[in-house]
Amino acid sequence: MSTRLIQGPAVTTLPIDHRGRQVLLDAYAYQGNNEHEQILALIHRSPEADPDVVPIVRLHSGCVTGDVFHSLRCDCYQQLQLALDAICTAPLGAIVYLPYQEGRGIGLYKKLLAYGRQDRGADTIEANVEIGVPVDARDYEFAAWVLRDIGFRTVTLLSGNPLKKSALVKNGIQVNKCAPLKSASNRYNERYIRTKRKRMSHDI
Repeated sequence: MSTRLIQGPAVTTLPIDHRGRQVLLDAYAYQGNNEHEQILALIHRSPEADPDVVPIVRLHSGCVTGDVFHSLRCDCYQQLQLALDAICTAPLGAIVYLPYQEGRGIGLYKKLLAYGRQDRGADTIEANVEIGVPVDARDYEFAAWVLRDIGFRTVTLLSGNPLKKSALVKNGIQVNKCAPLKSASNRYNERYIRTKRKRMSHDI
């Protein structure tokens, strides 16, 4: 993407309820090349935070079925909640939320098409191949640009996905370390998690 077309940030405060506790976050919104490319960065800062502290960061791809409806077919909701647990108690941290990356970048409609193939026995990789879409179509150049804009040039990354780390490093973000978020599996997402671990080299 061309960073010259990025608009923002639009800045406000966002009070949230997280596990029964009120937390005040700084919200930064950015508009990318087209109306579908939008990013929300939610930042938690403790007043007493050391100015040299390395922020913890979660890059979270939007997932309507998981984040909104708590689908058991993936681990997106659990990952988001674990990320909020960490960030809302850290001296400095952020969730960079990428709603346009639904279904690893293929969109909601095609994600459900792939689900249909999974219902007939394909794993997540095979299902995407069968419907003619990339296994992972996500790009993190925009997210890296946002991190630089909010002053996060060195981060601890809350992820076990090696592609996220390499993409950030490629785009000028130093990853101090990765801290994978590990959630419990269930009978609906066991194969999904196993595929990420064994075929996509995720540390989960």
